[in-house]
Amino acid sequence: MNIIFAGTPEFAALSLKAIIEQGHNIIAVYTQPDRPAGRGKKLLKSDVKIVAESFSIPVYQPEKLTNPDAQVELAALKPDLMIVAAYGLLLPPEVLEIPTQGCINIHASLLPRWRGAAPIQRAIQAGDTQTGITIMQMDVGLDTGDMILEESTAITETDTGGSLHDRLADIGAKAILKYLALPDGQKQSAQKQNNELANYARKLSKQEAEINWSESAEQICLNIRAFNPWPVTYFKDQEARIRVFEAEHVPYTGTQETGSILEKNKTGILVKCGKDALRILKLQLPGSKAMDVQAFVNGGKAILNQGQILSSHELTSTLASPLTSTIPSGVKAS
Repeated sequence: MNIIFAGTPEFAALSLKAIIEQGHNIIAVYTQPDRPAGRGKKLLKSDVKIVAESFSIPVYQPEKLTNPDAQVELAALKPDLMIVAAYGLLLPPEVLEIPTQGCINIHASLLPRWRGAAPIQRAIQAGDTQTGITIMQMDVGLDTGDMILEESTAITETDTGGSLHDRLADIGAKAILKYLALPDGQKQSAQKQNNELANYARKLSKQEAEINWSESAEQICLNIRAFNPWPVTYFKDQEARIRVFEAEHVPYTGTQETGSILEKNKTGILVKCGKDALRILKLQLPGSKAMDVQAFVNGGKAILNQGQILSSHELTSTLASPLTSTIPSGVKAS
């Protein structure tokens, strides 16, 4: 088969590398345009582009695939199959119809549980105990296509957005090879999704990472794990933004005001939440590296002291009602 691969970040790059090394015929790679990054705003190549160039595979980087010229260019490649993984651009119906065997998506969720841009983090944030990879046939909806195969993995109590991302990237690479090895008949045998079980995994934002102390300690712990390594949960002490990388849920029934610091010692900083308390174990002060609480206490900084009341972020939780989340219309190669 003549295969086009479309993807952008590391998650996709692992699958691309696996497909190439397995000997499949990748005739072209599509990835997002080089983006400025860092203090110098130097243009950086995507992880997928780096892999493609290392194997001397032609790379195409249109700003959008809704452009008729980009569609003509893609059609001229005469692909049999298009494999998509975390591409990040819309695939209009005209593009979906170009490959003779359709477009296949490597999606980081056991569909239909999480559809959208951030299924890995939303699964942790919702307290899911299992997730995985779905290889699906793309259609005109947002991750609504028929499911061809799934590979699952447990979400452990220590998993973060970063650790689960890395594990799913590896599972995704193995899953797409498994799909490509299927007989043609099994590739066409797919299961429809139950739309009533679907939730919208909206894109992450820095704003939602601010801690709302009126939430339960359990939910805040889930948020901390989900948003590590990005955007990283934080709270404010005066104007200082303090990032939290690790914490634990502690049962507590005291009547102190929400946001009250109950303890500050080498075992942690204990904060009263809407339900129970949160013990902060690893944090980062502005201008400093992340450190465990023992190092913070030993440093003798006169902040975050017992009896202090931390202000509470009042935005409604993004997962206040996860089972009733509305999925927007549109075609997205998530």
